Amino acid sequence: MTESGGGACRTGRTGTAAGRDGGTRGLPVWMVIGGSLCISASAAFVELSGTSAGTAAFFRCAIALTVLVPLALAERRTAGRRAWRLRRFDLAAGSALGVDFVFWAGAVHSIGASVATVIVNIQVVIYPLLARLFTRTPVPRCFVAVAPVMLLGIALASGTVGAPVHGSDPARGAVFGLIAGCGYAGYLFLMRLGGGQGHTVSPVCTSTAAAATAAALLGGAWTGIDFSLDGRAWAWLTVLALVGQVLAWLMLTPALPKLPPDAGAALLLLQPVMAIGLGMAVGERPTVSQFGGCVLVVVMVWCVGPAAPGRRALGRGRR
Repeated sequence: MTESGGGACRTGRTGTAAGRDGGTRGLPVWMVIGGSLCISASAAFVELSGTSAGTAAFFRCAIALTVLVPLALAERRTAGRRAWRLRRFDLAAGSALGVDFVFWAGAVHSIGASVATVIVNIQVVIYPLLARLFTRTPVPRCFVAVAPVMLLGIALASGTVGAPVHGSDPARGAVFGLIAGCGYAGYLFLMRLGGGQGHTVSPVCTSTAAAATAAALLGGAWTGIDFSLDGRAWAWLTVLALVGQVLAWLMLTPALPKLPPDAGAALLLLQPVMAIGLGMAVGERPTVSQFGGCVLVVVMVWCVGPAAPGRRALGRGRR
């Protein structure tokens, strides 16, 4: 991926490889969209469970491991053992994800499910910058140009700009959401470094185990972890684990390394847009400015994503 002289996003591929972009990227793009939908629903599941931040974060991972461990063992028999140098990335990524989960659940309780999901997507700026800083992956000029507009859309959708929105403590929720967004970006970056190496389930399983440990330590010290839950709470936590952790990351983990960091980060911004609609299902009522922010986010995702006109034209021109 390189910068384009005329401001359009480029992938940096040449000749035949560029001509194949439409086919090779189609599935990863749809997998990221599907994973984003699962994650956007997670905030509503946390709110419906009625559990503390530490409890929701820990059991999201712990319950998911009951499914991921058998799947990882089966994958190991067919794909072999995952190299230790890659598992180190998985463990580090999971630790960042555990921090993300705890603070994100805290944000859900403070500012609401949909808005918390919007704010955590500060990752759209941090993730490509981490790739630039540590792996020298160039950031396209078009992404630099639209990033401020994306952030404006997030600000509108979060209620930071415009009328007051749902939430018991919006200021604290915004801070929690920003911390969670930094952890989220760290997870995405580290998983990208260890991705695309022949394993799909193993990295998700290892990172989830690390996230459970981090959530137990941080969440246990902050809010405590409640093991005496009623049936309704257990049911929603189970749905959270299966949909928001197992299904979501089994789609996202193999797909994100196949996309440029800017495109992957932009597609993940669909999460807050989806979360606004799902938040309405649990009693949240977004304002006009929030809806306007969501529209702005969608437009910017289209502009910077792999399907943008500039990328399609470049692909056709190099065939």
